[in-house]
Amino acid sequence: MKYAFYPGCVSKGGCPELYTSTTAVAQKLGLELVELKEAACTGAGVLNEKNPELADTLNARTFAMAERLGLPIMTICSTCQGVMTQTNHKLQSDKSYLAKVNSNLAGEGFEYKGGTLIKHLLWILVEDMGLEKLKTLVSRPLKGLKVAPFYGCYILRPSSVLGYDEHPARMTYIEQVVSILGGESVDYTGKTKCCGFPILTINERNSVAMVGDHTIEAKSKGADCMVTPCPLCHLNLDGYQPKASAQKGAKIDLPVLHLPQLIGLAMGFEPKALGLQRHIVSARGVIAKVAT
Repeated sequence: MKYAFYPGCVSKGGCPELYTSTTAVAQKLGLELVELKEAACTGAGVLNEKNPELADTLNARTFAMAERLGLPIMTICSTCQGVMTQTNHKLQSDKSYLAKVNSNLAGEGFEYKGGTLIKHLLWILVEDMGLEKLKTLVSRPLKGLKVAPFYGCYILRPSSVLGYDEHPARMTYIEQVVSILGGESVDYTGKTKCCGFPILTINERNSVAMVGDHTIEAKSKGADCMVTPCPLCHLNLDGYQPKASAQKGAKIDLPVLHLPQLIGLAMGFEPKALGLQRHIVSARGVIAKVAT
């Protein structure tokens, strides 16, 4: 299986361990990745607020790159997935607007015809590859590890645009993956809520409170760690957890893993090769539990 790989900004900046763990795991999964090295940022929703046409043009440029290759796009970020999917829906639904966006791309020699499919690694694992194949690659089952899923807003909403009408089970894909890896999913109300990252720069106190609410709830339900398919969620839930602990007056200490890191652990990769030593909240407890 071959994909045009869109790693996104954060896996090349704030969370380089996501890029490293993704490429390592993808190779073992048999996913051939052609990285779109000249693609721009999606705008992460922020650019859409200021200049929607510019944001759509930048994303259409990325879609055109993949279209030239004849490949679907693979994302590893819930936010990228959501922004790109919504843009693609807009362009595919309005041919006159697509023509306008293409006029913006013409100077660089790009044209988007509207045929690119965009799928997160999480969806690819379940829908394209199949969980039974993933199961055959598990050499270190996550037996006894209790994992709290955290999806991230942009991979869930708006559900109609993101394909949940056709694939309603996408609401449980993380839980299905955790189960195949040998772990146990922890159910809690925060798993489909916002992590707080979008409001971090304008209302840090409330953003940090959201981090505290989700991590404390997950831990109270017995979670040993949290796993997310979104590096922006990871930045908030991991990076601001110490502040959340102080703000809430409660010890949290809940490791937050990227999805490929959790998969890589079950596949037998060494923790250092997955970048688990880079986290703000130490993953040593998770590593020790998986190793026993």
